[in-house]
This record gives sequence, structure tokens and C-alpha cells, in this order.
Amino acid sequence: MLENYFPVLLFILVGLAVGVVPMLAGGLLAPRKPDAEKLSPYECGFEAFEDARMKFDVRYYLVAILFILFDLEIAFLFPWAIVLDELGMFGFLAMMLFLGILVVGFVYEWMKGALDWE
Repeated sequence: MLENYFPVLLFILVGLAVGVVPMLAGGLLAPRKPDAEKLSPYECGFEAFEDARMKFDVRYYLVAILFILFDLEIAFLFPWAIVLDELGMFGFLAMMLFLGILVVGFVYEWMKGALDWE
């Protein structure tokens, strides 16, 4: 009964080893030459000048959501392209409808100014 769980235990042990061994090796073998430049805080190439809890403009989040949305929708094209021969004309028209809806959404966002950065 317990021999059925051996592959799971082996998988967990290998996963832990892959995660822990490089960290230990890096901590033991890495050169330690700290200087003021390496120890200084780095934030987008310049020193932080405001509170870390300041409010961000909503456009950052909007652009991130739009990127994820279109990136995931475009990811549907790869499996569709692989099985296009098997789907035939119905599959082609279904994907054209999907892409048409994408274009309508893109044009709507463009017209609303969601893609403008000031």
C-alpha cells in the first residue's frame, strides 16, 4: 500500500532539493564583496522619494488587465491553429467570430481612451 506513495514522496524530495540546493550553494559559494552601491535601495533606477504606500494611478492596473486579457485571448489561437484542418469551415468561422469580438472590444477600449497614456 505505501509503495504506491513512493513516487509522490520522491517527487516532493526532488522538488525540495531543486529549490533548496541552489540556494545553499549560492549562499556558500557566492563572493561577498558588499559596497555602498550594492547595498543601496533600488527602485526603478532612482532613489525612493515618497511613501511606499502611496496610491497608484488606476491606469497602471487598467493596462495590466488589458494586457492579460488580450494575451490570454491570443493564446487561444495556438491550439486552434494546430487543429484547424480537423475543424474545417465551422472552426474557421467560429474563430473569426471570436477574433471579431476581440476587435470590437479593442476598438471600444481605443475609443474610450483606455490605451492613451498621458
